[in-house]
Amino acid sequence: MNREFHERLIDRQFARFISGIAGNDEELFALLVSMASNAPGNGHICLNLEDLAGESLAFEGKSCDLPALSGLRELLMHASTTGVPGQFRPLILDTKNRLYLYRYWRYEHDLAVALLEKAAGTAGSVDEELLAESLGRLFTDTLPGEDNRQKAAAAIALRRQLCIISGGPGTGKTSTVVRILALLLMQEGGLNLRIAMAAPTGKAAARLRASVSDIRRNLDCSESVRSAIPESVVTIHRLLGTAFRSHSFRYGASNRLPYDLVIVDEASMIALPLMHALLHALRPGARLILLGDRDQLASVEAGAVLGDICTAGEMNAASPLGRSMVMLEKNFRFSEKSGIGELSRLINAGRGQDAMHLLKSSPPGTLSWQQLTSREELNRALPEKVVDGYRSYTEATTPAEALERFERFRIVCALRDGPFGVSGLNGDIERILHRANLISATGPDYRCRPLLVTANDHRLQLFNGDTGILFPDPESQGELRAFFPAAEGGMRKLAPVRVPEHETAFAMTVHKSQGSEFERVLLILPPALSDILTRELLYTAITRARSGVEIWGDEALFTSAVSQKSVRNSGLTDALLHAEKG
Repeated sequence: MNREFHERLIDRQFARFISGIAGNDEELFALLVSMASNAPGNGHICLNLEDLAGESLAFEGKSCDLPALSGLRELLMHASTTGVPGQFRPLILDTKNRLYLYRYWRYEHDLAVALLEKAAGTAGSVDEELLAESLGRLFTDTLPGEDNRQKAAAAIALRRQLCIISGGPGTGKTSTVVRILALLLMQEGGLNLRIAMAAPTGKAAARLRASVSDIRRNLDCSESVRSAIPESVVTIHRLLGTAFRSHSFRYGASNRLPYDLVIVDEASMIALPLMHALLHALRPGARLILLGDRDQLASVEAGAVLGDICTAGEMNAASPLGRSMVMLEKNFRFSEKSGIGELSRLINAGRGQDAMHLLKSSPPGTLSWQQLTSREELNRALPEKVVDGYRSYTEATTPAEALERFERFRIVCALRDGPFGVSGLNGDIERILHRANLISATGPDYRCRPLLVTANDHRLQLFNGDTGILFPDPESQGELRAFFPAAEGGMRKLAPVRVPEHETAFAMTVHKSQGSEFERVLLILPPALSDILTRELLYTAITRARSGVEIWGDEALFTSAVSQKSVRNSGLTDALLHAEKG
């Protein structure tokens, strides 16, 4: 099979540097080093040599036939720059034929050790009688004898230092963690607990804060416990204390976070380096609760950390890590026969034909399919959908109202570039809304322009994936300001010129939509299959919607995408299993 490799300048420069140190001028050696450098940029923690051995590689306009696995290993291990796990070398090659940059091997190894230490740790004494009574009072969603995994998660969180709760939208992850907080606060000395809650993006943090506020209001608990449940939620970067013009964090192994309990939502979005930083910033004995959906797309950056952890736990369910995990399956938002719930289950099961039948046979307003394979068809279908979906938010009178209405509908795409990608579609949507007199897009900045931040700015505490809106500010004589939801509630504003790198957000990639929820979602698929179009991408896209999903694309491509699982090269699952058995 022919493979393509698209080398970046930084990969080429790194390969030349390592080749020079190793005194190796072989083109194949430089190519393997360049590919190892490139891997994290494509979401992989390492380069899997078994995927390359004996393959034909398209590279810089020419074809290169790669040797067998033994030849690749011999070439690498003869270089002084290649070591085995435990050695300090620029490149690490393990026994499973995974080639790492040293930094990523270190992240993976140290994270596995930290997770297993946390999983093996107990959380001190628990008043079991009080816990049993409180569990029965706070978890009333099941019939006697019915399996209640939410209650099981709560019991784990009270007794162990690590609790991992995975489940799809509507399975009650947030309501479970709020009840866990109440249970902890009810225990002796619980009101003295120092608690922090965080999420990967500002949008996800704001959503968690709103959910916690709503749920705690109706809890069956004392007022002292209710008032002690924190509402403040920050981004993980803010929790760890990002330093201006620095990639390091204020909190780490030498300066631990001061909290007894840290809760992190949307854990599937956390890349390997950030999860490593989080675990090593926790003080000994502190509890960690991770909430997420293992079936979603993995993080934009390197690793599929939550998925790897859950896989390791399932493969050794009797281990401390396995006993620290709960998979929530009962859906409180979507019934078993609801459109979105059933569609997500069919896609996760790889049943593409059944998913397509459901899309075509569902009543209008819940699920919808439109066969669409050309740009001309897209141009004809788009105007009516855009005007209907975005009219309401353009008629808002305050920035908060505009943002709330904007969340009711979103167009999501698999690709960033090309005729079916967000880059072109955002311009098309601007022109459609301008012609409909809903916006005045005569320049780059205009009233109701939706913004998507694409780069981290630690000083402004705005991060990749945060969304905001340009709106007239009555406190500045009606001048346009960029408004963003504040994780602690309310809105924050700044001049448009101060917003970090950003783009218009009428259409966004499925990856960028993670951590968000909308009433209705339109998913636009490209006409050709690619590695990006996977089961996880489709699942993530449709589960962004609360009430309705419409998909435009080619039927054969959709069913093929359902059968194509996302692969992230990693050794984290093996590291977790090997360390536990060892």
